[in-house]
Amino acid sequence: MQQMLKQAQQMQKKLESAQEELKKMEITAEAGGGVISVKLNGKNEFKSIKIKPEAINPENPESVDEETVEMLEDLITSAMKEANKNVSQTIENKMGSLADGAGINLPPGMF
Repeated sequence: MQQMLKQAQQMQKKLESAQEELKKMEITAEAGGGVISVKLNGKNEFKSIKIKPEAINPENPESVDEETVEMLEDLITSAMKEANKNVSQTIENKMGSLADGAGINLPPGMF
């Protein structure tokens, strides 16, 4: 019995370590030949977006000032992070209500 408990504790430590590694990972994807790039971590959490001026005005990218690009990137980043937060909260609420209905007491942050 103690051996099983020890194995479970080791598995939990490995899982925690893997989750920490995933959170630190950065995965980047591009679209439009590289004019838009987004960065997520290994837990599928949105981190940032980069937009090149030619994505905004392909015919005259020089007309797009850096401040406009940064403002657009910040607005999109804020919206995506808020969406991620809302999805996480919705999942937590849904799974919590299912567990409550089944008489299961899950710790906060389980999902």
